[in-house]
Amino acid sequence: MPLTGHVLSSRRRAGRPQLKRDPLGRTCLSSGLHMRVTFAQAVESDAAAIAALRNAAANHLTTRFGKGHWSGQVTERGVRSSMRHAKLVVGWAGRRIVAVVRLATKKPWAIDATYFTPCRRPLYLTDMAVAPAWQGKGVGRVCMDQAIRLAETWPGDAIRLDAYGAPAGAAAFYFKCGFVNRGRVTYRGTPLVYYELLLSRAKQVRPNKRLKLTGARK
Repeated sequence: MPLTGHVLSSRRRAGRPQLKRDPLGRTCLSSGLHMRVTFAQAVESDAAAIAALRNAAANHLTTRFGKGHWSGQVTERGVRSSMRHAKLVVGWAGRRIVAVVRLATKKPWAIDATYFTPCRRPLYLTDMAVAPAWQGKGVGRVCMDQAIRLAETWPGDAIRLDAYGAPAGAAAFYFKCGFVNRGRVTYRGTPLVYYELLLSRAKQVRPNKRLKLTGARK
């Protein structure tokens, strides 16, 4: 079952994508493909498709920026394991998953909590990926918005993440999504940048009505 929220539909047009409202009040985005993207909470049977998507995104980063820590590949088994004690949001274009993001309560090893604002219920965002053919069309931004809404209904107090301290780290993307830089570290030889979004601030900068999760896609 799809999440209540954003649906992206795309049409072939020149220029930048344009946001508009459909008759149901959901946000639509016109871009380059005759497809709609709907968002749902992932289930275990989605693991193979998620692994394929993450590997395609990693290969795309390697093509753009050269080989690095971001070049690592994942397996279906690894994705299934990562779904334990976590919630994943996926974007569907027809029968294909074209975006994914993971939220969990367990802190990743590379995160040093002392860099972040103290709170009772932090959530950690990892494993975000958008299919190369869908990048630059607004899918990642809407996927992040769905993750924020999921965190609000969990409930959580803040979203924390680490990004590569390199051009492949997508710093500008997180900034546009409202995240604040909380410091730079090096973990096992890999430069990282910490980002944080306090959910109380997210509600202030995005005062839309909170959307209720209606369940996972079946």
